[in-house]
Amino acid sequence: MINLILFGPPGSGKGTQAAKLVDKYRLVHISTGDLFRYEMGNDTPLGLEAKGYMDKGQLVPDSVTIGMLKNKVDSCPDVEGFIFDGFPRTIPQAEALNELLESMDTSVSALISLDVHDDEIVARLLERGKTSGRKDDANEEVIRKRIEVYESETSPVYDYYAQSGKSMKINGIGSLDDIFGRLSDAIDNL
Repeated sequence: MINLILFGPPGSGKGTQAAKLVDKYRLVHISTGDLFRYEMGNDTPLGLEAKGYMDKGQLVPDSVTIGMLKNKVDSCPDVEGFIFDGFPRTIPQAEALNELLESMDTSVSALISLDVHDDEIVARLLERGKTSGRKDDANEEVIRKRIEVYESETSPVYDYYAQSGKSMKINGIGSLDDIFGRLSDAIDNL
């Protein structure tokens, strides 16, 4: 089983590359954003709990997010593996993911970080903002703040998996096919 964490700041190309990797390696793509939309849109108990926190302007506790993740993983018993996108964002989430996978007699195969410099990310997100309708993609100041938050809060997860030799950086600049080729080479060498 291949279990990948696709990592990188907003606009690094995770979602685009995850879709290509799903096709090639027959993996299930798990995006935390998609999980939240599904659970809340279907008024599941976890979705309603998450909505309650969000309506109060509070962060959704890790236990709720992990519960959603477990539901998704449990709904896919016969897969080749998973690509986790947007998760884990913190070391406690990484520890919870490890526990979940260990309960399935598997583990994280690798954390692959798409390495893209800040100015390129800003340019990509401003371009995406022209069509995405997302206000956070249309304002350079907001984009740079999102990058700062990623670097301060999320990048320690890279170091966490590096301690067990599972973190690697892939050049995230170039054509979609070039980047996909680099990712595929890294996965094939696991």
